[in-house]
Amino acid sequence: MARRNPSKKLLVEGDEDKRVIPQLIEANGIRWGENRDTWIVELDQCDGFENMVKPGVIETELKASGLEVLGIIADANDNAGRRWESLRNRCRGSFPELPDELPATGLIHESETGLKLGVWLMPDNRSHGMMETFLTYLVPDDSNPVLKHAESARNEARVLGAPYKDVHADKAKIHTWLAWQDPPGRPLHNAVMERLLDPCSPHAAAFVRWFRSLFGM
Repeated sequence: MARRNPSKKLLVEGDEDKRVIPQLIEANGIRWGENRDTWIVELDQCDGFENMVKPGVIETELKASGLEVLGIIADANDNAGRRWESLRNRCRGSFPELPDELPATGLIHESETGLKLGVWLMPDNRSHGMMETFLTYLVPDDSNPVLKHAESARNEARVLGAPYKDVHADKAKIHTWLAWQDPPGRPLHNAVMERLLDPCSPHAAAFVRWFRSLFGM
């Protein structure tokens, strides 16, 4: 059976993003759908940022038949400006007037033909970091002392020879914190679904507003 051509599509970097985003959106009152045929937004992962910005990938998505909205969520990592530049260059064929700087509230831009493009760089379109950085903002206040201890433990582990990369420091931090929860070691999407992380935290509000506005929810 031929695959349907979705009118609304969201590209993310990896599988973890693909699992977390629907849980975060559902927790904020927007039903995602039980399976791919009923999803409110078609969701695809690109196996990393470098694959996402390969020539032809985003350009092909923007030219897909029936497309009305394309959203892109990626990690800022250590340079949000450079990552926005890479994405902007891939989109400029369809959106020649994109701004030089990504708006702090996330990009939502409409072409003369009515096609909408949205971009959000985790955690907040400005700061260094990634999805895991954004999720540390959702740690409940009463667990902040444990989160700070997880950060100290992560730093001590680095001194002892832990080989995690600097860019993954927040990933190491939140997974250390999750290892100390009940039950220990929940995957990120389960932590959101089970409210170990608070998806309705004020820190998530700007992202949820961007999503609602982009996709008309």
